[in-house]
Amino acid sequence: MRSNSIGKQVRQSLSTAGPLVAVILLSVILSIATPAFFTMENTMNILRQTAVNSIIAVGMLLVLITAGIDLSVGSMCALSSCVMGVLLRDFGIENSFVLIIACILTGTMCGLLNGLIYTRLRLPHPFIATLGTMQIFRGIAQIITDSTPITGFPNAVTTLGFLNIGKLPLCFLVVVVVFFIFGFILNSTPIGKKIYSVGGNEEAALVSGINVKNVKLLVYVISGLMSGLAALILTGRVSTALPTTGENYAMDAIASCVIGGTSFNGGKGTVSGTFVGALLVQVIRNGLNLLGAQQDLQNVVIGSVVILAVVIDVFRELSGEKAARIAQSKAKNN
Repeated sequence: MRSNSIGKQVRQSLSTAGPLVAVILLSVILSIATPAFFTMENTMNILRQTAVNSIIAVGMLLVLITAGIDLSVGSMCALSSCVMGVLLRDFGIENSFVLIIACILTGTMCGLLNGLIYTRLRLPHPFIATLGTMQIFRGIAQIITDSTPITGFPNAVTTLGFLNIGKLPLCFLVVVVVFFIFGFILNSTPIGKKIYSVGGNEEAALVSGINVKNVKLLVYVISGLMSGLAALILTGRVSTALPTTGENYAMDAIASCVIGGTSFNGGKGTVSGTFVGALLVQVIRNGLNLLGAQQDLQNVVIGSVVILAVVIDVFRELSGEKAARIAQSKAKNN
């Protein structure tokens, strides 16, 4: 048992180390290709831009660990921001506390709806549920805003997105706190063990008395909560609520998790790997922006990186299964 635990820790470390080396190498290459990349201003810009994707990716991580997926995170982010904007523009609500709570609560309720549709209506896969709600949430955001941007938010609302503490963006410090909290939850609490158990072997989790439906419902609620928090950061950064925002957020969040070692088969993933994955995704996007690449090309590159990460994960799983079979065979022979 101890050797298995050590082996698992080694594999998790390697899953994080690989993307971290990629971040360093890519940063060196981009620094050579464009002098503007390796500057303090651009570094802080990367950290600020990474915040939104990192926060969303944490929620996506929990969903993927349970062998699920949430395609609606970008739409939840847009709707959360737009609800806050409509309260300000159409209802004259300027109380920052009310606006912030409305933003985060909207994302949370959207996540709850996703979880209820998937777990209570017994849909065969969350892909179907979140694909539908992705369109629904986006459509609602466009309807309530008349497809127009909303500006004029109070300073207290936008603080999280633009304020710096020293030279570090406040939103990046929020990311550090959020990742620490969820790292503790996943590694040191009963609910974290349940999340891994549901993703690793759902039938075994049921037999052991875990309420699988409630665990799955919880991770989708958390995904919505993180989308609402990300919406608050994004709104502060651009000082605008846009119904079209976040169209690539699901892809970037999934990419961050998979690059960081999370498996689509469930039961595997770490917050540290996800953070490094989110950093790599943003370094790629930032570098391509500085090189003048269009958004379409960025999507091609990110999509290719996701496929490569999944292929690596498949081979890693196959090699692990092969090693386990060899170990079992030796044990039987002995």
